[in-house]
Amino acid sequence: MNTQSTVPLTKMVEQMRLKCLTPEIDITNKQLVTPQINRPALQLTGYFDHFDAERIQIIGYVEYTYLEHLTREQKLPIYEKLLSYKIPCLVYTTRTVPDQDMINLAGKYNIPIFATQRSTSAFMAEVIRWLNVEMAPSITIHGVLVDVFGEGVLIMGESGIGKSEAALELIKRGHRLISDDVVEIRRVSDTTLVGTAPDITRHFIELRGIGIINVKTLFGVESVKDTSNIDLVIKLEEWDKDKEYDRLGLEEEYTEFLGNRVTCHSLPIRPGRNLAVIVETAAVNHRQKKMGYNAAQELYDRVQAGLKKNMNGD
Repeated sequence: MNTQSTVPLTKMVEQMRLKCLTPEIDITNKQLVTPQINRPALQLTGYFDHFDAERIQIIGYVEYTYLEHLTREQKLPIYEKLLSYKIPCLVYTTRTVPDQDMINLAGKYNIPIFATQRSTSAFMAEVIRWLNVEMAPSITIHGVLVDVFGEGVLIMGESGIGKSEAALELIKRGHRLISDDVVEIRRVSDTTLVGTAPDITRHFIELRGIGIINVKTLFGVESVKDTSNIDLVIKLEEWDKDKEYDRLGLEEEYTEFLGNRVTCHSLPIRPGRNLAVIVETAAVNHRQKKMGYNAAQELYDRVQAGLKKNMNGD
């Protein structure tokens, strides 16, 4: 299912390690609905046309020093109007703190206020990056996601075809598991898909005949990873002697998630094929292609050059 997420305000506060200046305000049920944020510079001058009240509002050093130059009589109506818009929260950065009037009015309108010692630019960049990931459109698919030589490889196929066994062999060879069985995919940009595991199944693998194992416990913390970009898809399928499989790889095949294309290889399964070694090779080959080298193209060029040479010789 494709969803557009909201983020609990409590999660953002915990992730950004914000200090709460209004502990009496309950933020348990407050949700953030957009990854965009706002510095209310114009609003502090009294201009509220086109004000997006759904965004987190940031008071940085510039806004703070501007307010410091205003009298109390000038500030109170601005505070009142800003907070009356029911903004999700107000964050003071760069070691700045609100005055008591702001705190009192925040309590009146039930608007939480937080503070961070980080600079405004650094905080804005971090919170926007984090919210863009958290709120990205997402889907949940059946598959296994493994980090192989720094490439995020999504292994897909029918239930029982050997995805988890291939992942286990890759883990034993020093690679890292992101998710087994269920993979949550988020589209964080037009070119980037990020995969992760549901909280419940994170670090676990199901092996038929053995049961559930905890990869982190068995193989150590170096064997797991929380998230990974999805760079390559491997589709496992039963060998079909009547089907023709690509033997050169001159033309890339793709699959699509949330509108983003990802390079995809269909891998036929036969007894005796070492899936882990094949997946490793596919990952390294994909990395080489991204760096500008294509082995299939080089072979093709050699063949064409040989044919041309023979023709000229004749």
